[in-house]
Amino acid sequence: QVQLVESGGGSVQTGGSLRLSCAASGRMSTLYVLGWHRQGPGNQRELVASLSKDGRIIYADSVQGRFTISGDFAVGTVDLQMNNLKPEDTAVYYCNSVTYGPVNYWGQGTQVTVSS
Repeated sequence: QVQLVESGGGSVQTGGSLRLSCAASGRMSTLYVLGWHRQGPGNQRELVASLSKDGRIIYADSVQGRFTISGDFAVGTVDLQMNNLKPEDTAVYYCNSVTYGPVNYWGQGTQVTVSS
């Protein structure tokens, strides 16, 4: 079992920045992927960014060049630095981890609101 705790959400103006943080606890030795998803109003949950233990990084096209994911698999933390935020980034952001199995785990979500 893995538990995820998120922090860093909030409200900002267009062009502002936020940094989301997530800390995992439990069987961290089984972690293979750490990442972030988001779900905006009327939308399905979508991948924002992911980081694999082998070093692979994936960004959604919509955030490429603006968001940066970083993580430490040894301690089970993953951050998402979000710069030049846009109203379209408004969503609930969820920390995600994938363990060998594979099994997905999710944080409770943190609201990010970007006003124009």
